[in-house]
Amino acid sequence: MILIIKKRVLYCILLIYILIITLGCSILIKRVRDIKYTLNNQPEYTILIEIDEKKLYLFEDSQLIEKYPIASGMQNTPSPIGTWKIKDKGKWGKGFGGHWMGLDVPWGNYGIHGTTREDSIGSAASHGCIRMYNKDIKELYNIVPLGTKVIINNGPYGPFGTGFRKLKPGDRGADVLAVQERLKELRYFEGKASGIYGEELKNAVHRFQADNNLKVKNTITREDYEAMGLSEFE
Repeated sequence: MILIIKKRVLYCILLIYILIITLGCSILIKRVRDIKYTLNNQPEYTILIEIDEKKLYLFEDSQLIEKYPIASGMQNTPSPIGTWKIKDKGKWGKGFGGHWMGLDVPWGNYGIHGTTREDSIGSAASHGCIRMYNKDIKELYNIVPLGTKVIINNGPYGPFGTGFRKLKPGDRGADVLAVQERLKELRYFEGKASGIYGEELKNAVHRFQADNNLKVKNTITREDYEAMGLSEFE
């Protein structure tokens, strides 16, 4: 009789244990599904910056939800034209309006931030970064996550600003990047397209110039751009 009771008790304990495990697994599965649903349904943000308009547009799932006035780079220190991502965020000092969002531009340290010179908003006034009103950068900072796509356009001018720049070794910028990418397409440049005019690009330029009956030189001038098939306008 005692043996039968013990078996029943053990059976009940085992049954309770199985129920607890089953319930725990069900809860865990539900949590995993909830997390997956949340991740799959997070909004996707894109930032579009139009240099010629001095405007920043914020899109959520392809819908425009906000626009802000900005200041961009000066003519000799232009903002980096291209498609980038936010690589870091930080609450920096007053000089940056308290908030900074860095871009993964390969040839320099560029970002979107606030400013102590709010009177410069609406003009070409920075060393290449995108300035915003401090209240605006705070709002934007709290909306967009790391990895957000940032597209910087310059109206019809593309990476060449308002004209072809005479490039020389050591120069950096979107125009250098465009030359590297073009020479890579033409199978002259095999290095990394970094936007920096280094030794590899110089050698590629020399080979291209020689093959196209151009004067072999370190500088890249209008005749070189045109021979590469590059245009000042997009």
